[in-house]
Amino acid sequence: MLVELGIQFWQELVGRTEGPLAFRFVFQPIMAAGLAIRDGIRDAKHGRAPYLSTIVSRPELRRARLQEGIRATSRVLMLAVVLDLAYQWIVLQAIRPLETVVVAFGLAFLPYLVLRGPTARIAKRRLKWSTPRSRTSS
Repeated sequence: MLVELGIQFWQELVGRTEGPLAFRFVFQPIMAAGLAIRDGIRDAKHGRAPYLSTIVSRPELRRARLQEGIRATSRVLMLAVVLDLAYQWIVLQAIRPLETVVVAFGLAFLPYLVLRGPTARIAKRRLKWSTPRSRTSS
């Protein structure tokens, strides 16, 4: 029984990449990536540590940084939930909340989580290169 549910779960997740609303598998990660780039550049300008490494290595800051990321991606997350529920209603004619959570997280938050830190690192390097170095006279 549990194995059958697991198989159905994965088949239904994979099935979402085709058919109605398949555009969201491209559109939503692009939106999340744009937000990650924006916030990564902001992190670099403010001298903050990269996002994911802070979440992993600094337990005292973990909750605040996760809340910050969820707040930043909240509209994309809500759009992912609404579109997945619409897909389920149209195609499956049923509502599967766990699948909705997995899809919303995978499309809207995971790209943000993965891209924000590297963006901050790249932006930090670019900011160092673009700032004029002060010349000292001997």
